Amino acid sequence: MNFSLPVRLAGAAVLVALVAGGAYLYNQQGANAPTQATDDAYVEADYTQVASRLAGTVSKVLVEDNQAVKAGDLLAVLDERDLRVALDSAKAQVLSAQAALNSLKAQLLRQESLRQQARATLSADDAALTLAEANRARFNDMARDGSGTLQAQQQADAQFRIQQAHRERDAAALLAVEQQSTVIQADVEKAQASVQSAQAALRAAELNLSYARITAPVDGVVAQRSVRVGAYVQPGKPLLAVVPLKDVYVTANYRETQLAQMRPGQAVRLKVDALPGVQFTGRVSSLAPASGVSFSPLPAHNASGNFTKIVQRLPVRIEIDVDQAQRDLLRVGMSVRPEVDVRGPTVAQSTGQAMSATATADATQ
Repeated sequence: MNFSLPVRLAGAAVLVALVAGGAYLYNQQGANAPTQATDDAYVEADYTQVASRLAGTVSKVLVEDNQAVKAGDLLAVLDERDLRVALDSAKAQVLSAQAALNSLKAQLLRQESLRQQARATLSADDAALTLAEANRARFNDMARDGSGTLQAQQQADAQFRIQQAHRERDAAALLAVEQQSTVIQADVEKAQASVQSAQAALRAAELNLSYARITAPVDGVVAQRSVRVGAYVQPGKPLLAVVPLKDVYVTANYRETQLAQMRPGQAVRLKVDALPGVQFTGRVSSLAPASGVSFSPLPAHNASGNFTKIVQRLPVRIEIDVDQAQRDLLRVGMSVRPEVDVRGPTVAQSTGQAMSATATADATQ
């Protein structure tokens, strides 16, 4: 049977309307449902990629695949011979710098003795100059009244000038000692800086030696172990991962239409595909600030042309309650079906109710 074109177009329009209406009702019913569930959810953990901070050859590997480790446990060791040579050299540099500093400090102490000696000499010169000046004046008086000879006057005058020259010489010597002390003090400060630099190099060498021993940063289970004895590793290249299974959580990607009543703190029932018949409990921890597609390099946000609306999904983080049987069997990547009770109180509501109850009890008392 042949249908006319208008009839076919009308039928297509009705079909599109039915599909759109069904999708609208489905989303409305999902938004208003007392519980919200999804199959797009997985067990996750904030695992740590362990890498070497140095380049070197692996001499020991002390863990196996899937081995449980504690924070601080030794995982692998790099060849330490070059690092120990560098450490010994740094120690020698510290000793050399410290010896140079001690020598300069000793010179500085000796300068104090030389300064005191020069001052004593200058004091003796002052006394000798005073005597020479007195003799000069006395012989000048004796020469004027005829009781003394001209030769004695000339000798007294020469002795006075000699003592003046000695005092000027010793005063210059004292100034030289003081200036030399200033120079040595500057050298001492420079040597102190050299000692600090050598000590810093020593600490760096000790730190590099410690980096040769690669330890576990957190409690967890070893995974993705690629490190092997004899392998040459580069800084920053991952050697293995440590997965903290005791801190696993669930990331559930809910449709945006399911989030209308979802809030942090609401109770969650969790079913894991790998553990049939086992049910876990948890709480909504937080809702992501953006959908997953928003962080993609090319987000599908059409600005022009044809547009088809697609319901987006936003990640919801769910914390699993501790002290549950078989919780230690959970592994990262397992598929989960979480069911959130959106009728339950949120964290803010629970806190407000607790505060209100406390206030009522206080008023009653």
